[in-house]
Amino acid sequence: MDRDIARILLDLKAVSLRIDPPFTWTSGRLAPIYCDNRLVISDPARRKLVAFAFKALIEEKGFAPEVIAGTATAGIPHAAWLADLMDLPMVYVRGAAKGHGKQNRIEGRMETGKRVVLIEDLISTGGSSVSAAEGLKEAGAEVLGVLAIFTYGLDAARMAFHDAGIPLYTLTSFDVLTKEAAESGRLSESDLDTLSEWQKDPALWSEKRKQGPQE
Repeated sequence: MDRDIARILLDLKAVSLRIDPPFTWTSGRLAPIYCDNRLVISDPARRKLVAFAFKALIEEKGFAPEVIAGTATAGIPHAAWLADLMDLPMVYVRGAAKGHGKQNRIEGRMETGKRVVLIEDLISTGGSSVSAAEGLKEAGAEVLGVLAIFTYGLDAARMAFHDAGIPLYTLTSFDVLTKEAAESGRLSESDLDTLSEWQKDPALWSEKRKQGPQE
């Protein structure tokens, strides 16, 4: 399943691999990879495959969720399709509580004690996903885990989920995707070495790139 999802992302160009010049992330850091899983929502056939993959992952892990939650905004459509597929209620979690009206952070009916899985489109450092899961816990939910389409596989994310005591499962990963890209001729051995170097220390890799070639 993980390689099938990796191929979907590569075929849709949802995950782009570009080493020279690198991408600039929202944080300002440079990176040789950029993930835009929002492209999946525009492809009816492939988004259905993603929904079925999420359902299969839930069944594989033995979860029995009573509610499907999505992170705002990228996790919302996938959570909605999964909730429909599993005939379950759905809610979504804002990055922060609204500053007006009821000042909700969780939209939809979230009853205390309900078992919930949280759907995310991708995991980078994990901070926003962990925050959303903590928001569900504060509302009285039992968070069974966070499920995402893709993870960059960064140590920062592993530590964030470990420290929060929240399980993380993904449909595919950086390692699987780069292997698939290499085998399909999209990446060279040199490219793989660069991507591996970036993954080990994204901050250092970015800083070196910003400084330019060393004399």
